[in-house]
Amino acid sequence: MIEVMPSREDSLKLLNDCIESENLQQHSKMVAAAMEAYANHLGKSGQEVEEWWTAGLLHDMDWEKFPDEHPNRAVNEILPPLGYPESVISAIRAHAPERTGKEPKTEIERYLFACDEISGFMNAVALMRPNGFSDMKVKSVRKKLKDKRFAANVPRDDIRKGAELIEKELSEHIRFLIDVFKKT
Repeated sequence: MIEVMPSREDSLKLLNDCIESENLQQHSKMVAAAMEAYANHLGKSGQEVEEWWTAGLLHDMDWEKFPDEHPNRAVNEILPPLGYPESVISAIRAHAPERTGKEPKTEIERYLFACDEISGFMNAVALMRPNGFSDMKVKSVRKKLKDKRFAANVPRDDIRKGAELIEKELSEHIRFLIDVFKKT
């Protein structure tokens, strides 16, 4: 069977149908931008770039309406009948291994795990800065990571694990994402 993935427009509509919170929509779009940038950086094919972007965009699509079932509702009930490929579904499943039992193994899975929590954390840092991402420095993000009270709900261990999963120094990962988020 040939999988024809829904278009970006279809995925954005799905996101908007599933998530009302502007903050969560913004987070989803940031993770999509990060995933697309990494896919391009790694020289992925056009189809793979679309899969990476889509996994980033839809990774939290069921969080708002079904927080206790996240991401299982999305990966088991919502995405498969809509024609999303297994690579996207598997990446979304692996971004929450404590809820699904699936550890991130493939490249798309590892990168989604690596981009999720750090994107949310960096957005929190940007909101505290007068110029947002435009003049953000790696050291300011690293300093905020040390402050356990700042964005206290963001698991620092997941941020460190994510950088390890993609075999990047945390500072290198942060620098790459600052450059991505400056453009979005």
